[in-house]
Amino acid sequence: MKKTEVKTKEIVGTICKDKDCPRHGNLSTRGKIFEGRVVSKFHKRIAIEFERMIYVKKYERYAKSRTKIHARLPTCIENEINVGDLIRIRECRPLSKIIHFVVIGKVK
Repeated sequence: MKKTEVKTKEIVGTICKDKDCPRHGNLSTRGKIFEGRVVSKFHKRIAIEFERMIYVKKYERYAKSRTKIHARLPTCIENEINVGDLIRIRECRPLSKIIHFVVIGKVK
């Protein structure tokens, strides 16, 4: 392989030239894994939202809280994921100011 060539692999008719893809690129994932619904979709980025329970010490009760996380969307699975889908994301190195997660796959 020459230095000018980009690493490519073929998956079900699509070619992935994305260097920030956990499957085909040079991006390693580690740490936490979250599942959530896609709230908004942008080019190479999505925002997911999920609910969690937080303990409020003052009232000695649990309260529902929503968390919104931005994640990198690799080009090889960009067509599969739409707004409203349940997806799984995993932590990676910081890719930008707000993106610290990458999409692993679609749950439903």
